Amino acid sequence: MANSPRLPIDPSTNLPSIHSFGELGNFLRGSVADEESRHFSDSMSQLAVHVEAIIAGLRLNRMRATVAPMMVDLLTVLRGHRNLVVNLGLPWRGLYEYAAYLQALNNFRVLIGQWVLDGGPHNSELLVSAEDFELVAWRTMGEGMLLIDMYEQWSSSDRPEQLSLAALSEPQVARALQWWKKLRL
Repeated sequence: MANSPRLPIDPSTNLPSIHSFGELGNFLRGSVADEESRHFSDSMSQLAVHVEAIIAGLRLNRMRATVAPMMVDLLTVLRGHRNLVVNLGLPWRGLYEYAAYLQALNNFRVLIGQWVLDGGPHNSELLVSAEDFELVAWRTMGEGMLLIDMYEQWSSSDRPEQLSLAALSEPQVARALQWWKKLRL
């Protein structure tokens, strides 16, 4: 690991914090334990760039002709990022945070689609505010940051537990396979 993946501490609260999507990009660049981590972090950085541009666009105006194409581009980036996440290795998929992040990504994609379609093509203004969009984006990116952090902690532990189906009891294997089939839909 080149840099510490830990977040900067806010001196006023003594809590870790990130205040912009640019700071998020810095965090992601420092969170690289292996090749999969690097790809995942690069992909999340791409999301952050698109999200920041949309927030800036929504703050200037909510004109459909300006912001909707940016949201459609973000949907394309989100689709690629989700594909990368679904194809992460077993250590990632074994983390509790993995399913939470996939759910957050799916929710974000659905909301973006709704925001683009709300009001129909004849409404010249999008019905989403910069604040609402930013809130959902931070929630989604926060889930991804948590997944990265948990993976980093797992991979840096002295003896990372081996995640294999063979180590699970029969009911656990059945539940894991059922969960995985739901994710693939």
